[in-house]
Amino acid sequence: MDPVVTRFPPSPTGYLHVGGARTALFNWLYARHTAGRFVLRLEDTDVQRSTQASVDAIFEALQWLGIDWDDGPYYQTQRVDVYRAHIQKLVDRGHAYYCTCTPEDIEAMRNEAKARGDKPRYDGRCRDKHRPPSEDAVIRFKAPRTGTTVIEDVVKGPIVFQNDELDDFIICRSDGMPMYNLAVVVDDITMGINTVIRGDDHVNNTPKQILLYKALGAPLPVFAHVPMVLGSDRARLSKRHGAMSVTEYRDMGYLPDAVLNYLVRLGWSHGDQEFFTRDELIAKFSLEHIGKSAGVFDPQKLLALNADHIKTASIETLALHLKPFLGALGVDNPDPAYLGAAIETLQTRSKTLLEMADGAVFYFQADVVYEEKAARKFLKPAALEPLRFLIAQLEAQGVFNDASIEAAFVQTMEKTGLKLGKIAQPVRVALTGKTVSPGIFEIIRVLGKEKTLARLRRAADTIAAHGD
Repeated sequence: MDPVVTRFPPSPTGYLHVGGARTALFNWLYARHTAGRFVLRLEDTDVQRSTQASVDAIFEALQWLGIDWDDGPYYQTQRVDVYRAHIQKLVDRGHAYYCTCTPEDIEAMRNEAKARGDKPRYDGRCRDKHRPPSEDAVIRFKAPRTGTTVIEDVVKGPIVFQNDELDDFIICRSDGMPMYNLAVVVDDITMGINTVIRGDDHVNNTPKQILLYKALGAPLPVFAHVPMVLGSDRARLSKRHGAMSVTEYRDMGYLPDAVLNYLVRLGWSHGDQEFFTRDELIAKFSLEHIGKSAGVFDPQKLLALNADHIKTASIETLALHLKPFLGALGVDNPDPAYLGAAIETLQTRSKTLLEMADGAVFYFQADVVYEEKAARKFLKPAALEPLRFLIAQLEAQGVFNDASIEAAFVQTMEKTGLKLGKIAQPVRVALTGKTVSPGIFEIIRVLGKEKTLARLRRAADTIAAHGD
């Protein structure tokens, strides 16, 4: 059996969005699962809307997701000669013909058909006239007028189209540029694509493409048309549902593996399992488990899944993805060991990397900035004596570890008669500037003795300066 060859053919007319990313992911996973090949090509024949910026954005999104390709990228605009050669084959074999009907002629045909109660379409008047090539002629495919064309779809099952519902569709414009359906089929044939996984909005194109495969004497690929991704209101997914470009999720602090995990679950399942690593997805993905119902995009589920992936990710992985967010907050080139220790204190309490960076920035500040409300509530005269006693206890510790830090707090509680919470909150504000943070002992362990004492002394001086 030939190796599986799949493809992802985006049109570079904008960013890579959720629906397109899921299509890319399904094709990539199936190729990786079967030890096959994954081909990337850019369907850029819409030259007025296609841009290099969009091409770059698609590459950037795929690379961030970790979706790599084995062949390509191919560009349809660089393959026009290949299409024209195949179009000529269809003309030479009697499967296509030149048509000189004007747009006005076509409109009149459609209006007449409507008046009769028929489907508005081209009536085939140039079909058997053997017109020669000319500057104003398009080339049409000679579609069969009887029988059926059947899509043997892996996801949806057999889909039957009556051939008399198909008109003689254009495969080449008068300017010599191929039409979409022709270019797609020629690409898939010449690139050896034998498995086509795509959104079910392409179903109506598929019978035309099947006819082209047959006319060109090529075997049909496996077709798998995947249900669309919908918003919570069951309408087609859009920004109002919270769906954005893939790179926007990156910039909001999502991990690529979390986005992959969520996208694949929009239409595919493996029992009741929700959380998958990348390796698990590759091992378990199959076409048979793609569902027939549309996936419903839920931003809150994606956020929860991202939190789960942050909890299970390695410190090295989190550090790699966290650094740009820290850089945006003015933290550049942090010490790897110190950064790793800081991440450990935030890993179970961060839903996004953006949240983690905001929570971690105090570790790297020379002078912590106190939140006004926090300082007013907790850095007040009553906290001065406990702070000064705690400073003395921490200074006296020869070994600075969890046990000695805890001992210093216990001694402070015994000396002042205060419970831990009454001591911990002023200390938290002194060390972080905030009222919400990782555990106090964790923070002190990461900061180390020198930084901890410096911050506590500064807080004590701040309180004293306002009168004790």
